[in-house]
Amino acid sequence: MDSIRESIIQNYIDGYNEFDIEKMVRDLDDEIVFQNIQNNEVNITLNGINAFKQQAEQAKSYFENRHQKVTSTKHIDDKTVIEIEYSAVLGMDFPNGLKKGQRLELKGKSIFVFKGNKISELTDIS
Repeated sequence: MDSIRESIIQNYIDGYNEFDIEKMVRDLDDEIVFQNIQNNEVNITLNGINAFKQQAEQAKSYFENRHQKVTSTKHIDDKTVIEIEYSAVLGMDFPNGLKKGQRLELKGKSIFVFKGNKISELTDIS
């Protein structure tokens, strides 16, 4: 079971790195709940696969390139927690002062909750 989850997660990450939305959402439940938490604050909450696709499509313009690399994996009941190293080059200027062409390097984690072989919840934390 753990190897199936790891394969599903790797497919999601590969899709993310390749800007391939259909690959990213292939294993998401139709009722996916997504949250992004930055500096201990929830800054995005999405409900349902259509909202997720719309946000993922919009986010493509934010980056010239982006890459997530899994550095550790832990399975706990219906959850899998991965630690990631993230790098990206910004594709636009942001209101917070970040500029197009600026390189980001972050560490974070993602928590995937599974219902069968589908991701029903995903929380990104940085």
